[in-house]
Amino acid sequence: MLKAVATQVRKAGVLCVVGVALVLGPVAGHARKSPFTDGSMASITVAELPPQGRSTYVLIQNGGPFPHDKDGTVFGNRERILPANPRGYYREYTVRTPGARDRGARRIVCGGKPREPDACYYTSDHYTSFRRIVE
Repeated sequence: MLKAVATQVRKAGVLCVVGVALVLGPVAGHARKSPFTDGSMASITVAELPPQGRSTYVLIQNGGPFPHDKDGTVFGNRERILPANPRGYYREYTVRTPGARDRGARRIVCGGKPREPDACYYTSDHYTSFRRIVE
């Protein structure tokens, strides 16, 4: 299909190339690879987590109980920032934000078995960026 589009674009001229790039750009960006394939993801120690994050981390290790219905549900990794894994590998947990009337933007996302995760990640900006939690 892209080859056919490219042929039509060549016939239509350079201005169409710009138009196609503008139209296809966001679609291509949605399927981006993780920027951390070289292992360069920033990290944060458990001690550096905010107090609410440390509490959530302990709850994850103990299997709950969790304060929010959404805690422990599948995190789809649609942003594709975390390493690629099959659907259902990641689960998300709320890190309480003092003063927030809703769940806020802070989360811990863990991959692997719920009580024995392979890796956990902290985000303070609702999945825009992550830092790997290290002991």
